Amino acid sequence: MSDKKVLRIDSAFTKSAPMESEDQSIFIEGYANTVDIDRSGDVILETAWAPGIKNYLKNPIVLAYHDHDDPIGRMVDYKVDAKGLWVRIRISPAAGEVYNLIKDGVLTAFSVGFWVKDATYDSASDIFVIKEIELMEISVVSVPCNQESTFSLAKSFESAVDLESFKNQFVSKANPDNSQEPKEQANDIKTKGTFSMTPEEIQAMIAKQTAEAIEKASKERADTETKKLAEVAAEKALNDKITASVAASAKAAESGAELLLAEIKSRAEAQEASTKSILDGLHASIKEKSAELEAITKSKMRFDTSGDIEKALNDKEIETAVLLKTFMNKGAIGDTKFGKQLLEKAGAHVPGAVPWEQQVSLNMESEIRRRLVVQSLVRQVAMQTNVMKMPLNPIAGLGTWVTNAQFGTGNSSGAAQTHALAEITLSAYKVATKEYLAYEEEEDSLLVLLPIIRDAMVRRVARSVDLAFLRGAGTGADPVKGLAVYATANTTSPVATAITVAKLREMRKNLGIFGLDPSEVTYVVSQDVYYDLLDDPVFQTMNQVGVQATLLTGQIGTIGNSPVIVSGEFEDKAATKIGAIAVNTSNFIAGNQRGLRFDTQSDAENQRNILVASLRTGMTQLTSTQGQGVSKLTWIA
Repeated sequence: MSDKKVLRIDSAFTKSAPMESEDQSIFIEGYANTVDIDRSGDVILETAWAPGIKNYLKNPIVLAYHDHDDPIGRMVDYKVDAKGLWVRIRISPAAGEVYNLIKDGVLTAFSVGFWVKDATYDSASDIFVIKEIELMEISVVSVPCNQESTFSLAKSFESAVDLESFKNQFVSKANPDNSQEPKEQANDIKTKGTFSMTPEEIQAMIAKQTAEAIEKASKERADTETKKLAEVAAEKALNDKITASVAASAKAAESGAELLLAEIKSRAEAQEASTKSILDGLHASIKEKSAELEAITKSKMRFDTSGDIEKALNDKEIETAVLLKTFMNKGAIGDTKFGKQLLEKAGAHVPGAVPWEQQVSLNMESEIRRRLVVQSLVRQVAMQTNVMKMPLNPIAGLGTWVTNAQFGTGNSSGAAQTHALAEITLSAYKVATKEYLAYEEEEDSLLVLLPIIRDAMVRRVARSVDLAFLRGAGTGADPVKGLAVYATANTTSPVATAITVAKLREMRKNLGIFGLDPSEVTYVVSQDVYYDLLDDPVFQTMNQVGVQATLLTGQIGTIGNSPVIVSGEFEDKAATKIGAIAVNTSNFIAGNQRGLRFDTQSDAENQRNILVASLRTGMTQLTSTQGQGVSKLTWIA
């Protein structure tokens, strides 16, 4: 698409009932959009929201007035149902004036910004149907509450000409001259509010059109015959008048009348035959189109006018085709039977602008990131090489207080400070997983195995990364140094003693200056510690402190406004083993050199194909001179 114009939806929200929370957060909720046609005749399909919100979930920050420099909270829950997209948002007390305006009921609306990835615009009926979107941001705004959510299309463009030009990008290519569509059809579409039709609706439409066509043809033929009969009757009256005036004989008049009736009968029979021929042809055409529509439905092809191959297929089909080609060590997607059928089904023979292999790699990498618990806590940076050196100045020093007597002297500017820059090295290490597939594996059997193999590879890579970031040794075959290994401050507890909130607060105290801000401290606990905390009445689980980010980050509770995350990558509970860590995440940085990569090779000796999936990542501590970045809890006998 040439113009990724960000559009907005304005809608009302409601403020939730007050909840017990240490930070006095406000929660607002409501439908960002419904699937009904709005006052402008526009609609977003229900199926557009579920995939459209995926990228936003990676960082669901909420803004004030669409200002990216003014974050005020986070989206903490959402659902997509038959009515549309419902969201629940947590407003932080740190939002200041906006927080107070929401609390006082002055601000009662939010606005959702998105860009259109796929849509269909019908100029005759002036319907703009959005089929695929990407959610960009959610804002609290000062617009008035609408009866129903409305596209702010006109507000998003400088002129009506720009708006019309944007809509025309989505005019159906299957019927570019929309202005020639029958008015009845346009009205029917606008009433329905969507272009989707089931096979039953298609059959009903065909039956209706057949009946209307027959009725129309019969009426036209009847009107024509009536007109001709009237003309014949007029001609007969004129002939009768002429015959009477010349005193023709009765026999001659009778003969003329017989000839006239014969002519009328002949003409009527000819018209009837012509009408029957037209109706038979109409029936044949409708029957032919009905078979074509039924064939399209059975082939599972969906109606699409964009012409782009990616739009005609779903992500699952594209992923299956790419993985099948890779696993079977084929040169192109079309070299497999499934891939060839998929390309033919899409009506194109080469991938579009975005290579399918890259798209599948990004999708699988996103799923790996979604499964990560520990690694996602650390700030991420992109790396051009597998080793990157970064300068930093961890010790800022202090300024100098200047007395009145020192004004105008050399001491007026304060004491000089010399920058003591330090340098850290960030390395991205390779993590890989391998699968073997025998040459004897047929394509049909691989189609069944692919989802199992794909899921296993994703889970293996995700677990390996999380394990390394939690307790990697940092040497040899275990090159990433984990958070628990960085910990020098140690809190101990007997194996037989249950862990309480007080023990975890002791861990935070051991962080020193890095433990002063609870919002920068995160507790990562084992399953054993988590179940101990559930028995501690002081521990605030998510059902006590609000919905917050449970579905998005795996958080299961808070201690002093510090989130508690549970990980399954701790070792079994035993003496000398670690049961939990407390980490200041701002003191660590993670580097990612590249995304998920697939490599394949043929092993002729063993008659099998080898598939390897790999990515590069690593982590380092920024400074250890101002306190402890991590503290740990160790079991003792």
